[in-house]
Amino acid sequence: MRVTSFAPVVSSQARVLVLGTMPGIASLRAGEYYGHPRNAFWRIMAALGGADPAAPYAERLRGLQQIGIALWDVLAACERPGSLDTAIVAASETPHDISGLLEAHPAITLICLNGLKAAQLFRRHVWPHLPPERRQRLVVETLPSTSPAYTLPLPDKMEQWRAAIAPFMGALPIAT
Repeated sequence: MRVTSFAPVVSSQARVLVLGTMPGIASLRAGEYYGHPRNAFWRIMAALGGADPAAPYAERLRGLQQIGIALWDVLAACERPGSLDTAIVAASETPHDISGLLEAHPAITLICLNGLKAAQLFRRHVWPHLPPERRQRLVVETLPSTSPAYTLPLPDKMEQWRAAIAPFMGALPIAT
């Protein structure tokens, strides 16, 4: 089954770019990034000062933009039966133009890769094509997947995400 990702969510204030691999079936059906109800992404972002996870999707996106976080996926399209990243057919991987996004938004200095598969795809399809001067200005962090398939407890996920993003955002609220 061929699946395609969403457009980027980015504003001129973006300092942090969160890259996933490809939206899962629940997200694709909902037409929303991190649309699976058990995905920890929106709870983690709320702890960083983003919108309430129960807020309407448009409000959550505005909340991320207000705190300088952009969203996209490494892949624009791929073949993948089901939702698991491990099911992505390697020969079908079509990456997004992340280099172009970074060029258009030079204030982005941190890339957070949502899980190991996003990191693997980023290293294969994106990093080698970034200009050396851009690479020198980027910090790239591989963070625990927010997917419910990755069973690290939420407090541990939240702490690792917070530790990576906090230095790029100034003072953040205390996680609850």
